[in-house]
Amino acid sequence: MAGARCCENPPSLSSASGSGSVVAIGGLSAYVAGSPDSKAAVLFVTDVYGYEAPNLRELADRVGAAGFYAVVPDFLHGDPFGPEKHSSIQDWLKLHAPDKAAEEAKTVVAAIKSKGISSIGTVGICWGAKVIVELAKTNEIQAAVMFHPSFVTLDDIKEVKCHISILGAEIDKLTPPELAKQFEEALSAKSEIDSFVKIFPGAAHGWTVRYNPNDELSVKKAEEAHGDMLAWFTKHLN
Repeated sequence: MAGARCCENPPSLSSASGSGSVVAIGGLSAYVAGSPDSKAAVLFVTDVYGYEAPNLRELADRVGAAGFYAVVPDFLHGDPFGPEKHSSIQDWLKLHAPDKAAEEAKTVVAAIKSKGISSIGTVGICWGAKVIVELAKTNEIQAAVMFHPSFVTLDDIKEVKCHISILGAEIDKLTPPELAKQFEEALSAKSEIDSFVKIFPGAAHGWTVRYNPNDELSVKKAEEAHGDMLAWFTKHLN
């Protein structure tokens, strides 16, 4: 079934990965990189595998090195999806509804703003895209990027109020190119915001954070998406 597609190519998890640190933000543990004195922050909402994924933390480190304060909270509360622990992704989703995480994300955004940061962007990855689209419907954030979103609907996109970039995969049952095209058409009708939709040829769902670091072509595709993300935030988080 389609929901299972978001669980392909699980990463090896390691809380020791990354050059950043784990702190408490908004009542959650969060991996952070970059300076909290930065003028702009990027909040990551992960896929079902959580905030310990090495490729994800490496990406957060890169965002921090680019001058942003990168924040990757543990919205899964130490319970990332794992077939050895959960009978199915559907059962896991009952415990980790995106709407609950969206409320927690609002608290995290408030905590980030309390540090004096007012310009905030969000990255939603797979499951996390459904979380950040709720933030994108408010005036709490200035920009958003979705990597291969899951469960996001056309009605969600029609309510978006911030500048948004959607980076999708050609091979994706959850947000196939046909649906991404509908997203693009809906966003193009909203003259008050900037939008960008891109489909990566040959890429499969999860390619931005669950790539094999020893596969040169996979790394190249992921890094292209990462570059697009950084360019979006550089443009819109001033």
